[in-house]
Amino acid sequence: MQKQKDYWPALCVLGMIDAGLGNKQAALEEGRRAMELVPVEKDSVNGQAMVVYFALIAAWVGEEDLALQHLGAAAPTPGASLIASHGILKLSPF
Repeated sequence: MQKQKDYWPALCVLGMIDAGLGNKQAALEEGRRAMELVPVEKDSVNGQAMVVYFALIAAWVGEEDLALQHLGAAAPTPGASLIASHGILKLSPF
């Protein structure tokens, strides 16, 4: 992250790590930044993945309404069945 501050996959993982450690503000900021770097409008598959991972981060830090809001926004986008389907979300170890 020090060398590539805009590398969205690492930023997303860092957000998940911070969420797991209870660093709420840092986790949400990192997750939001990852979504900004790869918006759904420019990359439907990876952008949607970032929205779903942001929802995961939000849920882990206790922001359930924010998590559901982002999952709801991700569901109707192209490629949703690959990342945000009911089965995948239900069986995901996260």
